[in-house]
Amino acid sequence: MPTKQRPYAFWGLPALAFALHGWQREYPWVLRPFFWNQKRKYGAILRPGLLWARVPRLFSAVAVLYGVLDRKSSPLSPVLRSLVTVRVSQINWCRFCIDINSATLAKRSGSMEKVEELAQWKESDLFNEKEKVVLEYTEAVTYSDQQVTDELIERLKVFFNEDSIVELTGLIAFQNLSSKFNSALDVPPHVFCKLPHDNSGNKQA
Repeated sequence: MPTKQRPYAFWGLPALAFALHGWQREYPWVLRPFFWNQKRKYGAILRPGLLWARVPRLFSAVAVLYGVLDRKSSPLSPVLRSLVTVRVSQINWCRFCIDINSATLAKRSGSMEKVEELAQWKESDLFNEKEKVVLEYTEAVTYSDQQVTDELIERLKVFFNEDSIVELTGLIAFQNLSSKFNSALDVPPHVFCKLPHDNSGNKQA
């Protein structure tokens, strides 16, 4: 009887059976390019991708949405997008998201300063007025005990048109989806970014 060919051999990856939380799963071949690209970019296949990929159609939808929100032609600057993703991740206690998004923010901003000050952005001089109103809006959308006011929307309109506000809201909503998904399934940090202390900035119960 011929030996069964191991999937992914061409891509230099192990067989498509990964154990996460004791769950075993074989992944369809159509996901090979994504996993290969992750391994090339990060040196490993990331656990959130493996979890989303258990439902390939859901995985594809999430990947497309993320690609649109983080595209180069976005009306939101790369640093602004990263400020949003890190702050939402902090609020939702997503260790993996804080890790990977903090590393991205540090790369985009050129230092760790904004990463380290983000939880205390209201008192920090590192953030300009545009960044502060975006962070205020991010918190108003994310915290369940806050509401978005007309006054806050008017302050956003000083810096953004209506289409850009819709896109900003979509980014905040997506990061809430992503961080809550990873937090619920206890996805650990990958150690992309070594943070010197707990800077979650969450409200105390």
